[in-house]
Amino acid sequence: MLVAFSAGDAAYLALAVFLLAVGLGVGYAFVRLGGAFARLSSFIRGTERELLPVISKVGGSVDRVNTQLDKLDQATDSAVDAVEAVDEAVRAVSLAVKAPVQKVAGLASGVSHGFATLRAKRSFGDAVQSAKEASRRRQADLEDELRHTQK
Repeated sequence: MLVAFSAGDAAYLALAVFLLAVGLGVGYAFVRLGGAFARLSSFIRGTERELLPVISKVGGSVDRVNTQLDKLDQATDSAVDAVEAVDEAVRAVSLAVKAPVQKVAGLASGVSHGFATLRAKRSFGDAVQSAKEASRRRQADLEDELRHTQK
């Protein structure tokens, strides 16, 4: 029995051995890759178990901080409203008091200058004129001082 073995048969045999080796190599690589994916999946599950409670706690903390910031915002708004109300009250009182104070200051200045002029010149007309001018000047000066202090 002679078995005829040609070069083509040898090539087919070599190709079969090569494909068997490649198949075994690829199979081994897939097994290793499956193990890597299993470890990766386990790592992700562990991270998820550890990280979700932390994320939940951070979310709760952020909610509490936001609640406190809302309270602070309300308090700040209340303080601003209170300051505006006080400012309006002070302005109202200032406007109500300003005119009488100017008149009294002008009257005092007028009386003082009028008496001084009456003593110096012995003329009632000059004394009245001097009193009116001194009163106008004092009222204008007081108006300027009040305007200057409001700025």
